[in-house]
Formats: sequence, structure tokens, C-alpha cells
Amino acid sequence: MSLVIAVVVHSSRRALFEEAARTLSGVSLRWVSYEHEDDIRRQAADLLSDTHIDGLLLGPVPYAACRDLLPVDLRVAVTRSSALDLAMTLYRAMAKGWGQNPVSIDTFDNDTVDEVARALGLDRDRIDCLPYCREQRSEEIAGFHRRYHRKSAGNSYVISARSAVVRRLQGTVPLLNGMPVPSTIRAELHELALRIESTRASAMRFAAGIFSVSEQEGATNLERARVGLMNLLVNTPEFAEAWVENRDRRGVFVFAHKALFERVTNNWVSVPTLDEAENALGIRVAAGFGVGASARNCVLLAERAAARAEREGTPAGYLIEDNGLIIGPMTPARPTLAFSYRGHREGVEALAANVGLSATTLSRLAALEVSLDGRAISPGDLAESLGITDPSGRRLIRKLSACGLVTAEGSAQNHARGRPSRLYRLHIDESLSGPPTSGLTSTEAPARNEPGASARGREDAGYRPANRRAERDNPTLKGTT
Repeated sequence: MSLVIAVVVHSSRRALFEEAARTLSGVSLRWVSYEHEDDIRRQAADLLSDTHIDGLLLGPVPYAACRDLLPVDLRVAVTRSSALDLAMTLYRAMAKGWGQNPVSIDTFDNDTVDEVARALGLDRDRIDCLPYCREQRSEEIAGFHRRYHRKSAGNSYVISARSAVVRRLQGTVPLLNGMPVPSTIRAELHELALRIESTRASAMRFAAGIFSVSEQEGATNLERARVGLMNLLVNTPEFAEAWVENRDRRGVFVFAHKALFERVTNNWVSVPTLDEAENALGIRVAAGFGVGASARNCVLLAERAAARAEREGTPAGYLIEDNGLIIGPMTPARPTLAFSYRGHREGVEALAANVGLSATTLSRLAALEVSLDGRAISPGDLAESLGITDPSGRRLIRKLSACGLVTAEGSAQNHARGRPSRLYRLHIDESLSGPPTSGLTSTEAPARNEPGASARGREDAGYRPANRRAERDNPTLKGTT
């Protein structure tokens, strides 16, 4: 299957990137060409919403503009100005007769400038450098060059790798565009394609899992427990593409690709099946996963991992790979979101005020939406992820539903008995990137001085006395993501 790589580039440099990509085979390129830096974020959002891509190539400026929009599993390569690019630009200056004049350079690192200056025998004292910093805007960089030009009595020239800076200085000072040479771009594209292929190959490696009923005190019928565990795994939708069979009197084998186990374990963080087995069947299960070069090797590694998980004394999982990597113990349930954003995205404060929640709660919900990757969630699972009570989770769903931030997506029957759980899909990220949501007015939201309003708000946000005590006892729980 052909790879799809998106390239975000200034329109003036697209021809250069197209030339560099001519030698790349088996790859389809999607182009995002921008004229102004303010357009990058919108165009990147449109690309990610409309097109499936396997990788993304872009420069430091586009990356800083849209990094929070990028999926966590997307392979990204950021092009950096290299010593070869600077050396070629300085040779062009020498060809123009500017070689011995003072020069001001932006974007390139000081170490790169020092290396090139030594190699070409240039006087480093006659070179002023402003390394790349994502907080600096193009007008500030242009001001740096103008000040140096006046300081050198108008004898200096400029090397800039920023298209916006080149546009601002065009016609006012001697100027050279320090754009990357095709070989630099070509190397970045090939390296990105190889990383994507390597990730695909790793995901398709053969893997094995062993779910073993732990020997417990009491009259546990191991045969019945194994049959129940077998039925639980067979009826779990995530294992639909796996081969499940009996191992022995108290164990079950699962054979699948590594990618399937990564999805089931939330990238080797938790094993929800262990929690389901304890709640639905009343048995403690240990899980072991093995990834190796052959089926036999995978099974041996999974057996070692299961034995190690069983020694934990509680439901747990372990992964052992043939390269020596060991991950564990994995928890039975998905861990709660222990962190929240301190620097909120633009629009979070306004949307939170409109909905009647704190910006911190809305940011945590946005982070949960990203981790779900489009999947629906029940109110109970939402409450578990945020570390709040089930009633608070249901109230939070009702509040989000009233503002159009969630939509109902059917139901799920997690246990043989009891009513099905309604499922909901979050739309917070969509609301943040679109027009303001029309929801609760300020009069509908709890007033600050209303009795009990503060307590209700804290409960909806997941701040309970137990959580506050945990933060006092463990300062590492306080922070940002």
C-alpha cells in the first residue's frame, strides 16, 4: 500500500520540494502551500480532517503553528537548516562579491554558523546570528537585521531562512534566501518514509498473549473460570481479528499482530479485560504478552510475562519482547487523567464559560477526546477517566449534551445482567475550532455566590477531597500536559 505524506511548505518553495521528491517512489504527496504564516493552522486543520496521511514533513514555523493539532501516532519530520544549506548560501554571496562584508543570519544555530565560518575561513566577529525561536515573529527578526545593517553603516547583507522575513526586507537591504538545498529535503523525506515503513512492519509482527486464571484461596472451579474467560475474550470486539484458543486447565492463548495488542492495551498501559474478568466472572487474571521473531518465541516470551504478572498478586499484565524490552505491570483499568492543561487553547476559556464548566475541566475533556480517537464513551467510563463519581459523570454528560458538545451513539451491553449503557461521542475539539457554541447563558450557569455552587462545580470538574489530599501527598500529580 502506498504511503501518503503531507508536505507543508511556503508557496515560493514548493517547486524546490517537488524537485527533491522526484526520487521518492511508492509515496503519494499531499501539498499544503501557504502564503502567510497566519494561514498555516487553518490549512493544516483542513488537511487532517479531510485526508488520511501516514506522515507529515514541515518546517519549524509550521510545526510550531499546528503541533497541537497533530495526532499522537502521526510520524512527523521537521526540516532543519543544515550546515550545507548555509555554506551554499555563503558561496552565493561570495559569487556576488559580498563575501567579506558583515552579514546577519537568522534561523541557523550558532554552532552551525561557527562550523561553517571555520570551514570557509570567515571572520566570525563579522557575522551576527539570531537562532530560531518559535516565539519570535517575522517583524522582530526583520528588526534585528535592520539594526545590524545600520550598525555596519549599510555595508552588511542578510541571510534569512524565513519567507516572511524575506518578504519584509525585500528591496531594502542586500538579501539572500537561506533555503535548504534539494539534497537536505530529499534526505528528510526518505528518512520519514523509512520510519513509517518501520512502524508498519513493527505493528505487523507476530505476537502472542496468555491470559491465565490465578490460583486463589477458596474453592475456585478453574475449569469453569477458564471457560468463562474464554467466552469473555471471544466476545470482546477488540479480539475479533485474533485467534483465541485454550492453553491448559486455567489459561487461554491469543494469537494476533502486535498492533492489535497495542490497541487492546492502550499502547501497553492497561488491560481492561482483566477488570472485566474480575467484575463479571469474579476471578483474578494475569496477562502476559510476547513479541518475537517466531510463533514459538512469542509463546515462550508470553509465558514468561504471564508468570511475572501472576507474581504481582493483583490483576496485572506484562510485555516481554525478544530485544529485552519489558513493560509492566499494566493496570487492569485505564488510568485516570491526572494532569490538566495550564496553558489553554484559544477559545477554551470562552467555551468553558458558555457551558458552565471550568477551563481546566474542558481541557481535560478535550485531552480525553484525543485519546478516544473518535470512539464513543459511556458516562461511567468518562467518570473513571476523569477521576470523578458516576453521578457526576452523568451530570457532566447532560451538561455537555445541552450545549451540543456530545451526541448519543447507541448503547453497549458490558455485562450479561443490567441495563445497557448509553454511549456518547465528544465534539469539544470540533467546537473549539468552529464557531462559538450556543449553549448555556450566564444566567443559566451557577452563580459564584449561590450556596453550594462552588461545591457542585468542583465535583463536576473532578476535584473531590480525596483528589486534593492525593495532590498534597504527591506533588508530582500537579502539573500540565
